[in-house]
Amino acid sequence: MATLPSIKQQMSTLISLPSISSTLAEYDLSNEAVIHQLADWCETLGFKIDIQCVDKERKKFNLLASLGTGPGGLILSGHTDTVPCNENRWNSDPFTLTEKNDRLYGLGSCDMKGFFSLVLTAVASINKKQLKAPIFILATSDEETSMAGARALATLGLPKARAAIIGEPTGLKPIHMHKGIMMESVKITGQAGHSSNPELGNNAMEAMHSVISELIEYRGELQTQYSHSGFSVPTPTLNLGCIHGGDNPNRICGQCELHYDLRFIPGMQMSQLRQGINKRLQKVAKKTGTKIEGISLFDGIDAFATDKNSELVKLAEALSGYGAEAVAFATEAPFFSAQNIDTIVMGAGSIDQAHQPDEFMALDQIDPMVSYLKQMINHYCM
Repeated sequence: MATLPSIKQQMSTLISLPSISSTLAEYDLSNEAVIHQLADWCETLGFKIDIQCVDKERKKFNLLASLGTGPGGLILSGHTDTVPCNENRWNSDPFTLTEKNDRLYGLGSCDMKGFFSLVLTAVASINKKQLKAPIFILATSDEETSMAGARALATLGLPKARAAIIGEPTGLKPIHMHKGIMMESVKITGQAGHSSNPELGNNAMEAMHSVISELIEYRGELQTQYSHSGFSVPTPTLNLGCIHGGDNPNRICGQCELHYDLRFIPGMQMSQLRQGINKRLQKVAKKTGTKIEGISLFDGIDAFATDKNSELVKLAEALSGYGAEAVAFATEAPFFSAQNIDTIVMGAGSIDQAHQPDEFMALDQIDPMVSYLKQMINHYCM
């Protein structure tokens, strides 16, 4: 019978298979090789395999692997894609696992290919004959850009498990809550003309000045109305990220576009936020006589919150010795909690290392996380 490679060997193989997810086509890569490698290892452990094509043109895939049958069970989930990297800023090859100073370096080592190695090692140690509820391993695509993989799983129907662990790097701390995020564009079309006579045109940049004022005012209203002490930044945030407009100093600006993000706390709804913003945009359009379009750069991610007294949260706190916390970064967790699955985010490694040159997973995080996973499998499935 085939045996599973060691954790380091698994991580080395996964990291050697580039699976960059990017909105820029020149960087974007398929994750197919990673999915098939994980599927092979899961089959070695006796899992039933279901590979789903999420995007045929870009060759993006999900893996749903299941071991055991019956109601309930535990989902162990992560994403197979990574962000792009600047290889010249790394001190080692980002696609070669490098061990140094009690750390394992490589692109995806903590965010989050390494998690699958820990999951598979934990599963390999259990007695499959004692399973009373199923174990599900989910591996998704495009988490770093659109979360298309998780959206597809939610549409097709997630397994009806009792609990789900999203293995993002949290320093072994259970995360029961995070903010939602919207990334939006405002596009204004005015009328270009010779700058010597403002009457010849309608300046889109001047209209954008009014839009920015409205967004800043709206941000202030949201921060007055909504707050949650569980977050280090307790209020919603709205960041004006980038702006582009016009083409020459002596020409009336005919078009201007602004990109911003809005991070909101649990209890706030994206549809209501977009309605509030659109109302303000149309007010400016009417006042300035310009055409103003509000465009979502992607579908957005809901805020996530699991009851701090839930069974899974309490178990994770007892195992790790850490109290459940809230974070500002977004994950795939809302897609699971929306299906009434008790969900937390918890994994080895630090989010501070994610998306950075010389990304690493500390060796002293590996054994504890494998131990926690074994005990969670025992609790929910044995």
